[in-house]
Amino acid sequence: MNTEKRQTNGVEGKVVLITGASSGIGEAAARLLAKQGAEVMLGARRFERLESLTDEIRSAGGTAEYRKLDVTDPEDMEAFVNEAVEKFGRVDVIVNNAGVMPLSNLEERKIDEWNRMIDVNIRGVLHGIAAGLPVMQTQGGGQFVNVASIGAYEVTPTASVYCATKYAVRAISEGLRMETGRSIRVTLVSPGVTESELADSISDEHARAAMREYRRVALPAEAIAEAVAYAIAQPEGVDVNELTVRPAKDAV
Repeated sequence: MNTEKRQTNGVEGKVVLITGASSGIGEAAARLLAKQGAEVMLGARRFERLESLTDEIRSAGGTAEYRKLDVTDPEDMEAFVNEAVEKFGRVDVIVNNAGVMPLSNLEERKIDEWNRMIDVNIRGVLHGIAAGLPVMQTQGGGQFVNVASIGAYEVTPTASVYCATKYAVRAISEGLRMETGRSIRVTLVSPGVTESELADSISDEHARAAMREYRRVALPAEAIAEAVAYAIAQPEGVDVNELTVRPAKDAV
């Protein structure tokens, strides 16, 4: 059990928990942070993919553990954090990354999909904060990295509810930063269009077609992982509050 934090590259030796770690941004962040020396705890619903990713990280010389995780269940999230404390002795960073994006026009009345976005994208982040905050307060510090979207700043057709959930993540992150003061760092990372499996959850045909066109200039997930690592690597006393990362062709 490693109870000491080493400060070589700003990441090495830190215990980093990542939700939604089985693919996309979560997987890329897990690989990069482990390569940089972090001890990563990975959570997601797809157990087999977590197991495979963990094996790959370990084979490359990294330190990783994993646990099947449903972020919509507060007890499951608390168990995820507690297991990390048991195995590593502390929790330095929680990356609240899990998210879903079933886009559709409001007139389609896909209420079940709306509720799913609210449960995963908003409640999932809140459950991560609720589980991790007492641990960080007890140990005297820590960091939350909440993954939002450019949808936290602008609304587009078919994305009304999705953007609403990301606006909420932005508001929650800012409130958490103000409430915790200097002891706990809070970073909001807002990706532009990024290669991921998020679009796979879109059931509306028109929205799927629009997303295929939108993703023609998608960033690799590794670009967002680099932003996450940058925020984590900052020296104590430096709190990177917001990072927006989007394709250069999409920059405005």
